[in-house]
Amino acid sequence: VQLQACGGGLVQAGGSLRLSCAASGRTFNRYTVAWFRRAPGEEREFVASIRWTDNRKYYAGSVQGRFTISNENARNTTYLQMNSLKPEDTAVYYCAADRYYSGDRGNDYDYWGQGTQVTVSS
Repeated sequence: VQLQACGGGLVQAGGSLRLSCAASGRTFNRYTVAWFRRAPGEEREFVASIRWTDNRKYYAGSVQGRFTISNENARNTTYLQMNSLKPEDTAVYYCAADRYYSGDRGNDYDYWGQGTQVTVSS
């Protein structure tokens, strides 16, 4: 599975961005897709995940109510809609996928996309 993440950019606090994670090589329909982020000098952090088999979603507490993860089957793509962005959301965002794991431990995901930078100015 090859993952292509895009959609990052520079936005003011309170603004919105939508990240996309498109898969090639396999369809997502039996996978969990997750978003992680890494801020400068920080550890990688789980953001959200979606299990394509039953559409079950999980969110980190820090983004609950502001971010929404979703799928588009026709495009084999997972999205992360980010609203009410805060400066502390600034990070490189990565998407990851795994056939068998659906939790928040990044080391348990087999496939990773390249990162996309999100910068939120105050």
